[in-house]
Amino acid sequence: MRGDLRGPLGNQTAALHRCASPVGVCLAALVWLVGVPAAGAQEMPNRFVYLHDVDPTILQDMRYASANNFTGHVVPGYAAPECLLVREAADALKAAQAELTPQGLSLKVYDCYRPARAVAAFVAWAKEPDDRHAKAVHYPALDKAALFPGYIATRSGHSRGATMDLTLVPLSPSAEVPAADASTDAPCTAPRAARAADTSLDMGTSFDCFDAKANTLAAGLTETQRGNRALLLDAMARHGFKNYDKEWWHFTLENEPYPGTIFDFPIEPREAKD
Repeated sequence: MRGDLRGPLGNQTAALHRCASPVGVCLAALVWLVGVPAAGAQEMPNRFVYLHDVDPTILQDMRYASANNFTGHVVPGYAAPECLLVREAADALKAAQAELTPQGLSLKVYDCYRPARAVAAFVAWAKEPDDRHAKAVHYPALDKAALFPGYIATRSGHSRGATMDLTLVPLSPSAEVPAADASTDAPCTAPRAARAADTSLDMGTSFDCFDAKANTLAAGLTETQRGNRALLLDAMARHGFKNYDKEWWHFTLENEPYPGTIFDFPIEPREAKD
């Protein structure tokens, strides 16, 4: 979840405390973000594209546009379940997908560009009381107080448009491993068959798992889990992406075009072109 920039706290953090709820983010919450230049325009810049328009074969399971995430709510800024990225990142993902498809695999993205208001909502959520289901599933071995700033950052590379969270999915339905119902309280570190339904290869944990087992090179993984992570890591590295070593799913384009800019335009529905 964090995997990026630990911004300066102090007065900026105080602004976050004035938000009334984890999803009702006030404007003051966004004050935190201006540790780097922020893009004030609320429209999508021309350099950003919908991944579906670049490669519709890449699967999308946009968690923060639904209640299927650690907050239990649709996250502010996610008005549509779409992956937005800068063109360079989208093209690099398309190249990785072309390499993986002959192997019977597909990329599946969970999150791409993340508006600054969404990051502020995560910080506000981290300061709320525990939610029983979220703790059981997403941070079973931690107190919620440990999530910020340990796992949830005040700023995110996702807001620069060249970072994404993703996994590998088998193209053959027969290769998928049955999983539990999505409402399960099984922890994100549980065996694959016990965790909430997801078509991903077994990576050892589910997405958005606040646990050391989510570290890319974590100890205690099975040979299959290590192999699946290595397959994802190697494919992404060959196409210019670097992994954040605390989260096996988190990658950033190394030559990103906006390394010092935070964006906050909302994710809107795409206009159908097909």
